[in-house]
Amino acid sequence: MSDQIPSVQIFKDIPEEISGVSLRRDPSTGIHIAVIRFEALASIEHFLSFRKSSRNALHLIDTEGEILIMPSGVKMFYGDIEGEDLKGVECKIEIDQDDHWERFIRFMHRYAEANGLDYNETESE
Repeated sequence: MSDQIPSVQIFKDIPEEISGVSLRRDPSTGIHIAVIRFEALASIEHFLSFRKSSRNALHLIDTEGEILIMPSGVKMFYGDIEGEDLKGVECKIEIDQDDHWERFIRFMHRYAEANGLDYNETESE
């Protein structure tokens, strides 16, 4: 499986394009939190049935295999008053085990490299 290009899928076999990711650790609980942003969704026509068809999961696929992650929250952003012009989606993920977080970070590094994204770390104040 070494030739697998990293991909993110809300619906199996429909790859999505990440536009940004924020990573942090909640100091009070120690839980790792990732927020994955999408400017558009290839699977938008399926998104209305998100809870049924996808089991509320993101499929992160790379050379190590597949990670199935259940977002703890999903926000949709619209650009018009009628709510018909989707401008983006954010999926919040909470990961409480360090080895799972390390696997997620390895995936994100591979995804960033394969898709020409920059990875920057910032200090929280």
